[in-house]
Amino acid sequence: MRKNSLVNKLIIPVTGIVGIIIICFAIILSLWFKNYFFQEKKNILDKESYSITDAANSYLSLQESSSLKELQDEIDYLSKLSGVDILVADNLGYTYAVSNEKHEEIRFSKMDISEKDMESLKKGDSIEYRDIVRDGEKKYIYLKPIVNGTYFGGIIVIVESSAVVESQVSSVYKMVWISAIVVIIMTLITIGLLTKKIIVKPLKEINIAANKLSKGEVERRVKIVSKDEIGELAQSFNIMAESLEKVDKNRKEFISNVSHELRSPITSIKGFVAGILDGIIPKDKEDYYLSIVYGEINRLSRLVGELLDISALENGEFNLKKIDVDINQLIKLCLGNLGGNIIEKDRRVEVLLEKEYQFVYADRDRIIQVITNILDNALKYGKTGGNIKIDIKNKGDKVYISIYNEGSALKKEELIKIWDRFYKADKSRTHKESTGLGLSIVRLILTQHGEDIWVKNEKDGVTFTFTLQKV
Repeated sequence: MRKNSLVNKLIIPVTGIVGIIIICFAIILSLWFKNYFFQEKKNILDKESYSITDAANSYLSLQESSSLKELQDEIDYLSKLSGVDILVADNLGYTYAVSNEKHEEIRFSKMDISEKDMESLKKGDSIEYRDIVRDGEKKYIYLKPIVNGTYFGGIIVIVESSAVVESQVSSVYKMVWISAIVVIIMTLITIGLLTKKIIVKPLKEINIAANKLSKGEVERRVKIVSKDEIGELAQSFNIMAESLEKVDKNRKEFISNVSHELRSPITSIKGFVAGILDGIIPKDKEDYYLSIVYGEINRLSRLVGELLDISALENGEFNLKKIDVDINQLIKLCLGNLGGNIIEKDRRVEVLLEKEYQFVYADRDRIIQVITNILDNALKYGKTGGNIKIDIKNKGDKVYISIYNEGSALKKEELIKIWDRFYKADKSRTHKESTGLGLSIVRLILTQHGEDIWVKNEKDGVTFTFTLQKV
């Protein structure tokens, strides 16, 4: 596993945090258990000392040797049963009964109990001493008062080795800490496996797909269906891949279309020029064929110019020079420029203007190009002898320019593809007057203006409508 891998970057901090939490919990649990253990120890000793309390009260009330022997037997029995040493002292602190022969030397001697602790015992409170050193060994000592009604009759002293107590506590400590270590290790393994499955594996799949995509495999997709950020990333990647595939497809189509559009006139030019140079074409026909060559050269020039326009518009290299311009005047100018073609096609043009002057905020030369391209498209594909109707209307802060062309309606597929570069309504693609770029340029110019254009089928023709910002 790499040092800087995502798994390491996740495992180390997460495991560290989990480890700290578990360790803190183990410490708290250990401290809690220690207190709980001693509390339970006291409860057990309290229950075990009831019989001693009864025997001691009997001895103190009757003052008979049989009662002392009964007390001694009770002490010895409980001492052997519980594995502890038991001493009984009177209300002054003098020991008069012991459970172990090694404590005989302190029989009838006064115990070392502070006045403060003695007062607590007289009030009926139990006292415990932890890790008190006696005979070179740490002891746990528990003092329980002997009370008969309101009378304080003495003290029961229970002594146990601290080592025994600590061994009981340490076994639980060991279990707690072993459990904590096991949980930390399991957490480490679980986080590692989950990270690899949920994060690393999907990201690796996306990374492999991205590398394949960078090498031209645009059809590459990732199959991740998780509904989380990784799933969203995969979905975004697939969307990007689809977009790149579409771009690649358009690029190939563009190259194919350009090649086709360039090959046809170049082949014509090459053939006619070769015929003239080789003498195949008669001298009296040379001017005719040279005029064809000239037309093909103009076609090539127009195609290259339109391609450069599209490239500049798409790359944002075309700076618009917006001014206040009269759209009515531009319509008249474009109709004048196309007057010869209008007459040649026997078309009738009708212009409807709401106002004598209608100013818009736009790039004058580019809007002339827009109107010219739409009218040129109408002349090429419209019905010979048909009508062209131009209608200009105001709506809010926009001016709507509609150009109706009488002729065949567009099919549903054509309504969508008409804006594509090199697309022509005539499937044979033999229309030499058209490069198939005019409407693409129109849309790009209007998009740069922040405006829109759309096409709609009418009863006997097609209407193109675009908007401009009204002054």
